[in-house]
Amino acid sequence: MNSRARASLLRLRGLIRKEAWQIVRDPSSILIAFILPLVLLFIFGFGVSLDASHVKVALVVEKPSPQTMRFSSAFEHSEYFAPVHFQEARQAEKAMERGQVRAIVWLREDFSQKVLSGRSAPIGLLVDGVDANSARIVEGYLQGVWQHYLAEEAQSRGVSLTTPVSVQERIWFNPEVRSRNFLVPGLVAVIMTLIGALSTAMVVSREWERGTMEALWVTPVRVGEVLLGKLIPYFLLGMGGMLLTVAMAWWVFEVPLRGSFWLLLLSSMLFLLAALGMGLLISTVARNQFVAGQVAIIATFLPAFILSGFIFDIDSMPPAIQFLTHIIAARYFVAILQTIFLVGNVWVVFVGNALALLAMAAFFMLLVRRRTKKNLE
Repeated sequence: MNSRARASLLRLRGLIRKEAWQIVRDPSSILIAFILPLVLLFIFGFGVSLDASHVKVALVVEKPSPQTMRFSSAFEHSEYFAPVHFQEARQAEKAMERGQVRAIVWLREDFSQKVLSGRSAPIGLLVDGVDANSARIVEGYLQGVWQHYLAEEAQSRGVSLTTPVSVQERIWFNPEVRSRNFLVPGLVAVIMTLIGALSTAMVVSREWERGTMEALWVTPVRVGEVLLGKLIPYFLLGMGGMLLTVAMAWWVFEVPLRGSFWLLLLSSMLFLLAALGMGLLISTVARNQFVAGQVAIIATFLPAFILSGFIFDIDSMPPAIQFLTHIIAARYFVAILQTIFLVGNVWVVFVGNALALLAMAAFFMLLVRRRTKKNLE
């Protein structure tokens, strides 16, 4: 190694040590890298659920009978419903207007008579449709309770329940149908966006505010050495946050990891490089902490949260928004995460999305290198 390369290596090591000490002394970096991921994990792991359970349903039975009791017991023994009994439909309607129940199941007084006579016995069903997604879920659960009741009724009579089509259900990849298994892997992308983009943009802009960047430029350091000195510590910090998040997802929230951990590690590195590149690019444009933080949230965190497929299905979005998601790095990472965690090593999914992350990381890094010049302007 010649003297020039040795001097460059010494300068780089000094820059890395400086940045590492700054991270240790700065509580906000530790907060973003380790405390905030834990808070988000506990909120989305325990507090946020797309599942419908213990939904309050009003049961209106105008004339109780053994048939209506069997139907009501199907709700009593269901983990999805918490039935509330009413004698009149008007009372149940008022309860739904006040938001006390989410649906009304109405058995009229001639229900048992029609069932015993073999005639059609209609059931009144009203569902609160303010939240359209929850309304569809509740409606599907109610259909399941109805089918269960029909099967028990046929068994009590010693006959078989005849249907023109027999459906044999099998749920792949998430047999427990837990929304936690879907949300927690995607949350890794949101957390790494915070660590990579937000923390980097804030810290570098803070140095511009304090004047330490100007002091750095008057030294013999090169632009590439400064960028590497910024990237390496925050890259290690981001990977530490990723490992913490994955460990929490596996051991605390019991999300299965069916694919290769090394593929997960590789894709995380590619995404983190893209996030760090976005953070450094923001810091070169906005040299004020407040502005850099706002730009980082709007340009990186919100798109990762809304347009990545983390919560909202991309295929259900309008075509123009679907096209826009292709410039969101988190979209490709979320697809890899959900596949590796729940499905396994699907190479078609991994290779395509990993190449997209590699291209975006290279693009942002090259753009940062072109825009970062050793001057005080």
